Amino acid sequence: MISATCGCCMHCRRYSPGMPLAERGVALVVALLVFGLCAALMVAMQREFTLFAQRGANLFLQDQGYAYLRGAEELAAVALVMDHDADQSRAQPRDDKNEIWAQQATPYPLDEGGWLVGSLQDLQGRFNLNTLAAAPTEPGEAGVSERFTPAEAFFIRLLQALPDAALGQAEAVAVTRAIGDWLGEDSIPRAFGAEDDVYSGQTPAYRAANHPMASVSELRAVANMTPQLYVALAPWVTVWPRTPAPLNIHTASLPLLRAINGDGELVPLSEAQGEALWQTQQEEGGFADLETFLANSVFGEKTMTDAGSLLGESSSWFLLSAEVEVAERKMRLYSVLQRDKREVRPIVRAMGSL
Repeated sequence: MISATCGCCMHCRRYSPGMPLAERGVALVVALLVFGLCAALMVAMQREFTLFAQRGANLFLQDQGYAYLRGAEELAAVALVMDHDADQSRAQPRDDKNEIWAQQATPYPLDEGGWLVGSLQDLQGRFNLNTLAAAPTEPGEAGVSERFTPAEAFFIRLLQALPDAALGQAEAVAVTRAIGDWLGEDSIPRAFGAEDDVYSGQTPAYRAANHPMASVSELRAVANMTPQLYVALAPWVTVWPRTPAPLNIHTASLPLLRAINGDGELVPLSEAQGEALWQTQQEEGGFADLETFLANSVFGEKTMTDAGSLLGESSSWFLLSAEVEVAERKMRLYSVLQRDKREVRPIVRAMGSL
């Protein structure tokens, strides 16, 4: 009896199902799914954390680089104020290439590694495009002085003196008049110019701005302006200040020096004449004064009244180009600076390009 009972119990223990095999499989699958989900979540969280940390590091480096660039802007302002103070001891204040702000910059090493460099350029050593807004008072007259303003005649000569894309005189007149129409307040096209009737036929259609340019890049939208001409012209022109300011003879580049010529002249100085002026400027840091410059032998006996009305010897508008490298990342800042006595104000800031 006892033996039979024990045998029965052994049989029961041997064949008792406990948890069904199907449920055991489901539990295993659920456990694997939970494990896989946890693993996926951990990977995703790690990836998000890595991206967050990298984003934070990038923002920190960007802020650090921008702080260095703003520091370069402050140093530029100090240099311009120092130059103003030094000019007060001169009998006739002027801005030329011998001054502290015009010196060649060298990269400044940073404690964290990398470098910072900045340079100042005289924007009044460039031709101001906004001076072309004024139209001739008597456009129907035959004389050059009546058909073109002094600024128009100067720009026509400049377009023929560009080192890489010099235009013929007729092409230069067309480009000059198109820019004048783009700037002028009215919608009446000048001779050889372009107004809304030209731009409305473009794809896509647009209209002339009819107000001063805010950026040199606006030239791309002006009629008769090719990509090649824009690239060749852009380094020699500016849109600052918005109101006409004299071109500084002491900082003007070679193409602009060639564009200075007698009243009624629509052709630039020859390359040899321009080089003679350029060499004098480079060797002495500038010219003696404006009166002596206009009496230079390269101009012969020409009347220089119109040229004299466009030229000067001092500057109030400058362009800072600053570049910094931090953690192998480069950043560039352009700042248009206006100097009024001992006050220097940033008018425009742009990252990357201006």
